[in-house]
Amino acid sequence: MQPTADEPRIEAANVITLTIRRAGRAAVMLAAFMAILAAAQARQTSSSVLPSDADIHRMLAERVDTLAGQDDGVGIVVGIIGPQGRRVIAYGHRARGDSRPLDGDTVFEIGSVGKVFTALLLADMVRTRDVALADPVAKYLPAGVKVPERNGRSITLLDLVTHTSGLPFMPDEVPVVDESAAREYGARQLYQFLARYDLPRDPGTEWDYSNIGYWLLGQALA
Repeated sequence: MQPTADEPRIEAANVITLTIRRAGRAAVMLAAFMAILAAAQARQTSSSVLPSDADIHRMLAERVDTLAGQDDGVGIVVGIIGPQGRRVIAYGHRARGDSRPLDGDTVFEIGSVGKVFTALLLADMVRTRDVALADPVAKYLPAGVKVPERNGRSITLLDLVTHTSGLPFMPDEVPVVDESAAREYGARQLYQFLARYDLPRDPGTEWDYSNIGYWLLGQALA
């Protein structure tokens, strides 16, 4: 059966849905705040005015203080664009032991929210037929890069975006909690790791959250 004109669009929509469902804790926090903001806006008068700075500040304080005992409660910055212009509201501080206040110029690591952006890029490239979800990732990597296979099954772009590649969460030589080690780990080390890694199961058969998988996907799309 020949693919219809809508199939790339349907595939792209599926990619977005699967990825957003499986986004990390940062995405969950963002979604929770957006839900709070939406509820607050719904309580406003018929003039549809966005919540005031004080209202938003109160929401942020509640969110940060609630997470204070979970190593996530440090600070949040929110930017809003509305009929009356742009506003930046912040609460909290930069880090544990760093009491400097937050503002609109504070740089945040976006963490696993980046996976959503990567999946959106893949979805758009599927829509424009630059790539296909069933393509092996090796097709888009530098010549000589060895990507592990199992039982003749290659890792595809779909396997990577849906966390079913069989690749682990992180390379075994990078401690999960050692941010400095992770920052020094580059594409060359990633390709070396892939060349010696044995997949524990066939790609596409089981879900397992993988930072490496999305890093590899980003390298391929780039």
